[in-house]
Amino acid sequence: MKDLIIPKDYKSLLDLDRTEKAIKLIKDQFQLQLSAELRLRRVTAPLIVMKHTGLNDDLNGTERPVAFPIKALGDDRAEVVHSLAKWKRYMLGELSIPVGQGLYTDMNALRPDEDFTNIHSLYVDQWDWEKTITKEERSLDTLKKTVKQIYAALKRTEYILQEHYPNIETQLPEDIHFIHAEDLLLKYPELSPKERETKVAKEYGAVFIIGIGSEMANGEPHDGRAPDYDDWSTPTLNGYKGLNGDIILWNPVLEIAFEVSSMGVRVDKEALERQLEIRRAESRKSLMFHKKLLTGELPYSIGGGIGQSRLCMFLLKKAHIGEVQSSIWPDELRQKCKESDIFIL
Repeated sequence: MKDLIIPKDYKSLLDLDRTEKAIKLIKDQFQLQLSAELRLRRVTAPLIVMKHTGLNDDLNGTERPVAFPIKALGDDRAEVVHSLAKWKRYMLGELSIPVGQGLYTDMNALRPDEDFTNIHSLYVDQWDWEKTITKEERSLDTLKKTVKQIYAALKRTEYILQEHYPNIETQLPEDIHFIHAEDLLLKYPELSPKERETKVAKEYGAVFIIGIGSEMANGEPHDGRAPDYDDWSTPTLNGYKGLNGDIILWNPVLEIAFEVSSMGVRVDKEALERQLEIRRAESRKSLMFHKKLLTGELPYSIGGGIGQSRLCMFLLKKAHIGEVQSSIWPDELRQKCKESDIFIL
């Protein structure tokens, strides 16, 4: 397993029983902190959506969803969700959630095209959240304010965990650092995007990289983004683009940049039309979600996803995501982890 990282002299700080209890503590506490910070109410999430609605998240545009025909609907096809990026915005309108408030949900997804690594699994669990904003709030200021609120929820959850498990020392820095992907490119032009993330995460401990999806000065995006939820093309400051980004932490156990959240101000009509054209995906305009957005039936919003297993793995200082979630793993990976005292659930 070439992508498997085995930390030297690794030893879990908690046994299996205490790990399970700590996972529950983290999940219970973080959703309370997050909902209080952002004024979110919990809603029930779907596991499957109909393909023709356009509600499923297509991530980078290349990942295949788990799909199947439904006999009772004339073999119309459904898809297991990748995430709920578009569904949440649709529900903001359906529930008439007012400006300044929003929703969150426990999202469970399957991503069969994921590689097996320390931090990637076929099974994805995250808190998907979405908040109603005004047109005037579609700005970098709103984005940064929201990131700081999420980071405050992370910090408080870490503190509560440390109170219950004193041997797990806190590691998050006091503040999160903001940097645009273009500035990161200027700082490390010779490095790949992932190498740039590693450098900046190690330097600051916690960083939010702004503007992911649009082509930069070198003609390439920092990373891929679908064209129909995050706004990665609207001009902002210094000629840069993008009202979205990723929260990335420095993981000292694995010594890597560790993404825990992807989020952003969502597209308006103009940004959607522009991004669909850039990605040559204008055919999506015929889908239910896209029609509603283009005709002004959906609210302006900001939203994102926060990995549940990722957060548990980080706060509990685990070496592999399989230590905090039950999924499918190759036998070779399980054996190598067992030999290194990494106990996969």
